[in-house]
Amino acid sequence: QVQLVESGGGLVQAGGSLTLSCAASGSVFSSRTMGWYRQAPGRQRNLVATITSGSSTNYAGSVKGRFTISRDNAKNTVYLQMTSLKPEDTAVYYCNALPPTSNYWGQGTRVTVSS
Repeated sequence: QVQLVESGGGLVQAGGSLTLSCAASGSVFSSRTMGWYRQAPGRQRNLVATITSGSSTNYAGSVKGRFTISRDNAKNTVYLQMTSLKPEDTAVYYCNALPPTSNYWGQGTRVTVSS
């Protein structure tokens, strides 16, 4: 059974930086495309960034140039480095496979960006 645990969120001022981590248990991690998703208050969950097993990346337009996704297959961990944060980046951030698997959703990590 795969379990994903997100960490690294917090409160930061606009223009600041945070790095999120997603630790995965289970044996399927290294072969899967992984993604970071976020859900702002009152809004649906959206895909922010993806990374393939070969470390090819893709980003939503709203974060391109500011966020960097990476992975360490030896540690079964996916990272999301976030810079130049904006108040509109405020959300709970989740990781999951792409496409997402319903029973992989963790509790997420909350990011709050103050103006």
